[in-house]
Order: sequence, then structure tokens, then C-alpha cells
Amino acid sequence: MAEGLLRACSGGSMNIVSAGSRPKDALHPLAVKALAEIKIDIAAAEPKDVKRFLGEGFNYIITLCDNARDECPYFPGDAVRIHWSLTDPAAVTGSKEDRISAFRAIRDEISRRIDDFLDGITGRSD
Repeated sequence: MAEGLLRACSGGSMNIVSAGSRPKDALHPLAVKALAEIKIDIAAAEPKDVKRFLGEGFNYIITLCDNARDECPYFPGDAVRIHWSLTDPAAVTGSKEDRISAFRAIRDEISRRIDDFLDGITGRSD
């Protein structure tokens, strides 16, 4: 979700990749649905292992959950590391409404944090 949100919020002005320390075989359907509700289509995206990007340099490395931060490998260069300790919405149990609500809440939280991040690096303000 973060990759799709950052692509949309940055207007395509940034080269963005995302990867996980333990990627699944496919995107979670409720993540796809939560972003589709705000007109962001990630249906064609595929989960990637962070190891795929070893050896590449980045300006920013943003981790979204504590075990991703703890398991994130070293990347060369002077990347600014940012950590957002967020709950994994896929871990929420209960009714379908409870589960989609968790994805919507995390979507909205990531969106707020991305706005703050972009404001900080570009000096933009709404």
C-alpha cells in the first residue's frame, strides 16, 4: 500500500520501490480494495523480497513495521532511514468489515505520514 500511496502522492516525481522481509506470493486483496476505494490501482503490483535490491543505493529507506526495521539489510550510501511503527492490517481477525476497516485505517495513516514526509523533503505545504 505504501508504494502505491507514495507514487500517487509524489505525482510520479520519485523513483519508488518497495519490498518486504517476508513477502507473500500475492498482494492482500483487502490492500488492493482499500487503495481502489481512493482511486489508486495496485492490482498489477507484485510482492518483492528486499534482497532483490541489495547493492542498490537509496536516498530514503522507510520501514513500516518493527520486524521489517529489525530485518532490513544494509544498503550502501547515506540513505536516510525512517521508521513508522505500524500495525499489520493483515493480522486483524474478525468480520470482513473489521478487516477492511483495519486496512482503511492503515491506508489513511500511511497517507498522512507520506504527506508529512513529502512536506519535509520538498518544503511543500497544503
